[in-house]
Amino acid sequence: MLMIRIDVAEGRTPAGLAALSRAIHVAAVQGYRIPEGDYFHVMTEHPCGQIVALDAGLGFGRSDAVVMIQAFTQRGRSGEAKAALFAAIARELRAVGVAGEDVFIGYSENGAEGWSFGFGRARYSTGELAVPGAGEAP
Repeated sequence: MLMIRIDVAEGRTPAGLAALSRAIHVAAVQGYRIPEGDYFHVMTEHPCGQIVALDAGLGFGRSDAVVMIQAFTQRGRSGEAKAALFAAIARELRAVGVAGEDVFIGYSENGAEGWSFGFGRARYSTGELAVPGAGEAP
């Protein structure tokens, strides 16, 4: 289970926004073996100048086409799995025209108790939903 927030500057077409979302989802399905139907994305467009993404001292610049991604998921995946996901997202976004330097990803984890998928029920905690990857670390 991944919940993804995607922030971009205004100016992309609806098809372009859909392509960004789909590229990120494809990377997640392939990299983390989440079900195709576990597709939870929130996309927000911002007026020009409302996204600031400097180089953090890494020596490269970003364009106004930066894609800021926040991934929220359950803890338990290895550092290697996370790095592979980041690389897959960058690769899939490159295929839809996003330069590597314009891909910025933040990653946050919590436990099964931190999710409700409707009606205010913590279905992982109650056992109504199986905890993804329980017993295995993709």
